[in-house]
Amino acid sequence: MAYKRFLSMALVALVALTFAVGVLAQDKPAAASTLKPKITLVEPVKDFGTVAKGQKLDWTFTIKNTGSADLEIKSANPTCGCTVADYDKIIKPGQTGKVTAHVDTSNFTGPISKGVTIASNDPETPAAQVTITAMVKPYVDSMPAGYVRYTLLQGEEQTNSVTLFSEDEAPFEIVGVTTPGDWVKVKYTKIALESERVKAGRAGQNQYKVEVTVGGNDTPVGPLTDKIVIKTNSKFQPEFRLSLTGMVRPTYLVAPSAVNFGEIPEKGEGVERVLTVQSNNRANMDAFKVSKVETTIPGVTAEAKSTAQAGIYEISVKVSKDANPGEFDGKLKIYTSDTIKPTTEIPVKGLVK
Repeated sequence: MAYKRFLSMALVALVALTFAVGVLAQDKPAAASTLKPKITLVEPVKDFGTVAKGQKLDWTFTIKNTGSADLEIKSANPTCGCTVADYDKIIKPGQTGKVTAHVDTSNFTGPISKGVTIASNDPETPAAQVTITAMVKPYVDSMPAGYVRYTLLQGEEQTNSVTLFSEDEAPFEIVGVTTPGDWVKVKYTKIALESERVKAGRAGQNQYKVEVTVGGNDTPVGPLTDKIVIKTNSKFQPEFRLSLTGMVRPTYLVAPSAVNFGEIPEKGEGVERVLTVQSNNRANMDAFKVSKVETTIPGVTAEAKSTAQAGIYEISVKVSKDANPGEFDGKLKIYTSDTIKPTTEIPVKGLVK
């Protein structure tokens, strides 16, 4: 009888214990689910006030985790004109982290606002933003503003000019110039006549005429994207960057720029490809001549023919029907009267089956 009573009490105790364990097991996830991170921006906006054009703005934003779980910074994406140096990826509860941002004001004038979007695992604020603001003031500037434009053939020269002025109180001086290469030449002179001055900058301050000559045989072909660095005595803006824009075209053009015969049937008829060589000197098309063409590939011949339009030639490249089977890869050489680039080479390849 006593044993039965003991057994009954044991069963009751076991059931009670099982129930208690179940309740605790249910409570643990519930408690864990209440733990979450929270991002707090200590200073979401940093205003630098008035800064000189070209000044580098660096700032470290403080981020605090005021939540109860680890704050994970997934990314820090800057807007145009801003870069992010580094950021803390994990911030413990109650701790602080950082996001460091940089802004180069060289390409801006006037009020700017550059932001960084911070993506995190905060369920309430998955995306937060910090911002750098400033008023960018050019203490040294030019008229026309900031660039000189050119359109020329390789070998030609063109000269354009700007007037450089300053807002500084101290007498303004140019102390040196750095160019991207020998194909850019810069001459600067202090303006003496009032009639040649521009209505800009501090009254009575020195102004300079800056003449920029671009061109010559070594001028790179293609779009102009380089900058001239003009060094000054301005304590606020010691360097002024003048952009080169425009296009330098080759003296003549070959199209297409490569020949690919692909697969050629064995002992098939001779296969031909035609290229066009055209002078870009519209003012003197008659002066351009193609004197000779040849290939470096046995069994592949070339012939040049003038067209009805001066300065334009057609080049016929043929694979002989008796060409040996196999792959070929060589050059088409075009000899011209051009003084900048007398000879040009075009890749030629194919496969005789």
